[in-house]
Amino acid sequence: MAPHTEEHTAETAVSNWHWLGLGLLSQLGWGAYPVFLRYLQTVSNIPSLSLLAAGNSLVLILVLAARWRHIEWRIFRLPVLWLFGGLVVLRGITNLLATRYTLAIYAQLIYLMTPFIVALLSRLVLREQLPRHTFKALTLCLVGALLLMSGNLGEVITGQVGETAVTRNDWLGISLALASSFFLALYMLITRRTASHQAGGESLLLVHLTALALFSSITSVILGEDWQQWQNLQTVDWVVFALFAFGVLLGANLAQIRSIQQLGAPLVSSMMASRLISALVVGGLLLGEHLSSGWQLLGAGLVFATLTWYLRQRNTSSEDVQR
Repeated sequence: MAPHTEEHTAETAVSNWHWLGLGLLSQLGWGAYPVFLRYLQTVSNIPSLSLLAAGNSLVLILVLAARWRHIEWRIFRLPVLWLFGGLVVLRGITNLLATRYTLAIYAQLIYLMTPFIVALLSRLVLREQLPRHTFKALTLCLVGALLLMSGNLGEVITGQVGETAVTRNDWLGISLALASSFFLALYMLITRRTASHQAGGESLLLVHLTALALFSSITSVILGEDWQQWQNLQTVDWVVFALFAFGVLLGANLAQIRSIQQLGAPLVSSMMASRLISALVVGGLLLGEHLSSGWQLLGAGLVFATLTWYLRQRNTSSEDVQR
C-alpha cells in the first residue's frame, strides 16, 4: 500500500472516531434532557410551558443570528414541514409533561422503545419489511423495563407514591411518555419524507425551534402561567437551565445533526442506549433518583445491551442491502 494511501486511511479513521465521539455526546445530552426538564419543573418550580418557550426561543434567536443569510425560507411554504412542526409540538408537550409527573429514568426508558414503534409503524403504514429480531428484542427490553421499575413497581401499580422532593403521578407520566414516543416515531417517519423536498438538517432544526417557541409562548400566555417564578431562581437553577438550553437544545441537537450527516442515521441511532446511562447518572446527581437494587441494575443492563445489539444489527443489515 502506498504511503499516501495509508495516511489517508489513518486520517479517515481518526475523523470517524471524532464523529463517533460527537454522536455519543449528543446521545448522552439527550439522555440528560428528561432530568433537566423534571428538575426545572419540580424543583425550580418553573411553569412548564414558559420553560419550553424560554429555552427554545433563546436557542432560536442564536440560530437565526448565526445562520440568517443561509436560511432556506422556502421550507416554510412546504405542507410536509407544517406537519413536521405539528409533530414537534405534540412530541415536545407530551415529553415536557411526562417528566413532570414521573421519574426521569422511567420517561427515558419509554423513549428508548421508540425504534420498535418506528419499525412497527413502518410495517403497518409504509408496508416495509420488519427488521430481524424486532419482537425478540422488544420482549427482552420489556423484561428489562419491568426489572428496572421493580423497586417502585408497587407504587406505580397502586398510584401511592412515597414522600419525595418532587411530585409524582407515575401512571399519568408513563402514559404521556408513551404518547411522546409515538409522536417521536411519527416525527422520524415524516423526517424521512422531508428528504425528498431537499430540506437540510439546519432547516429542520429551525422549523423545530420555531414551532415549539411559538406554540409554547402563545399557550403559556393564554393559560396565564406565572412567569414571576423566573425571578426567584437560584444559581444552580440557572446552571441547569443553561445546560438544558445550550447543552441539549443547541449543542446536542447540532451534534446529532452533524454526526448523522457524516456517519448516517443508523450508526448514530445505534448509540441510543447510552441515553439510559446519562439519565441514571444525572438523575441521581440532580434529583436523587437512584437504582436501589441488583434487579434494577440487571434490568438497566438488559435494556442497554438488547437495544444496542438490535440497533447495531439493523445498521449492519442496511449496510449489506446498500452493498
